[in-house]
Order: sequence, then structure tokens, then C-alpha cells
Amino acid sequence: MTEGRRLHDTITPPNKAAMPRSGLANPSRFLAIVEPVLPWLAAATALAFALGLNQALGAPDDYQQGATVKIMFLHVPSAWLGMFCWALMSVAALGTLVWRHPLADVAGKTAAPIGAAFTLICLVTGSLWGRPTWGTYWVWDARLTSVLVLFLMYLGVIALWRTVEDPSRAARAAAVLTLVGAVNLPIIKFSVDWWNTLHQPASVFRLEGPAIHPAILTPLIVMAITFTLLFVTLHLAAMRNEILRRRVRTLMLMQAQTAGET
Repeated sequence: MTEGRRLHDTITPPNKAAMPRSGLANPSRFLAIVEPVLPWLAAATALAFALGLNQALGAPDDYQQGATVKIMFLHVPSAWLGMFCWALMSVAALGTLVWRHPLADVAGKTAAPIGAAFTLICLVTGSLWGRPTWGTYWVWDARLTSVLVLFLMYLGVIALWRTVEDPSRAARAAAVLTLVGAVNLPIIKFSVDWWNTLHQPASVFRLEGPAIHPAILTPLIVMAITFTLLFVTLHLAAMRNEILRRRVRTLMLMQAQTAGET
């Protein structure tokens, strides 16, 4: 009964007294905003990909790595987005455990598969880039190992959502695991500074300024913006689908309850 009441909140808009508190957090209002925005976001993402790929393919080869340096236009943005997704999930986890935000668990649940996909792209492209650069597809250095741990943590969160039947229990368990896994984010970021690794240190976000030539830095930034637009589009679409899925599930529970009473 508690589960049905909780899921029923995704169908029924709040009363006037609760409206100032919930604001845009109300699922119905969220859907009303997202529906017309999604086509424009998808179009902007497609245009950004066309521009980014054009600039990436036209970027000059590196004098040491040759054409293989262009792998970074996929590898680096996917690495950034893999970490950003987990940071977003951590904020959503606080929203679930502390503030009981109506859309927090929806945001965390739907971000996990997208973040896992970005992290997998990061690992695969990093391996392909490492073979001609380091002579091997994989080394157990701090940066690569911590990113692999991040990917496994993503799989753990996804598994929690799929195996725990009660949505409220699944949300709390996933939120706790997400906050525990957030400890790994600074390890990924500063691993190249704390330990002696094969992975190169930061070359874009530095106090001294970027260490990359503008001919390569510009398409890299464009691709980072493109990947961010892709994430926003996929995440909003996934949140919309999750809300609708919960509404259908709530209606089925209510119909089953009504049939049981009769």
C-alpha cells in the first residue's frame, strides 16, 4: 500500500499547498517542459556531432603519435562524461536520502546506464589508444584501474535497481552505493599526480593553461560539448520514459487492487 501511494505521486499533481515546495520537481510539470524541448536538443546534438566530427577529422596528426591522437576526441569527452554522470548521480543520491526530492531517484536510476556507456567507451578507446602508444592494450596503473572500478560501480548500481523489487528500497540502496563510489572520483582525477603512472597528466584543465595546441584543443572542446548535449538529451528522454513507466505500473497496481477488493 505504501508503494502504491508513493508511485501514485508520479500521477497526481500536488495540491496547491504543496506546489510552492515542489515547483518544477513535480513529474507532470517536468514532462510538460521536457516534451517540447527534446526534439530541439536532439537536433542540436546532431548538428554538434556533424561539426565536431568534421573538425576532429580535419585536425592535424601529432608529430609523435600520428593519426592515433585523434582517438582522444572520443576518449577524453567520454571520460569526462563518465565522471560527470557519477557526480550527478551523487547529487541525486543526496536528494533521495536527505531531501526526498520527487525526481531524485528517477534522475539517478536513468543516469547510471548512460554513465556506464560513456565509461565503457572511455575504456575501449583508451585501450585502442594505448596499444600504439604504450605497446599494450592495458596496464594496471592508477588511472586505468580507478576508471575500471568506476565502470564496475556503475554495473553495481544498475544491478541494484534491477534486482530489488521495491522501488523505494532500491532507490535507497543505490543512493548509498553511489555516495560510497563518489570517493573514487578524486582518485581518478588526481591519480596521475599522486602515483607514478603511464597515463599522461592533465593537459586541458591546468593552472598554467592548456598544454594542447589550439588546432587539437578546439575540436576537443567541440566534441566535449557534443557529448554533453548527447548526455542531456538521453538523460531527459530516459527520465521521461521512467516516469511514464512508473505511471503505467501504478495504474496496473491500482487496477489489481480494485479487482481484488471486488
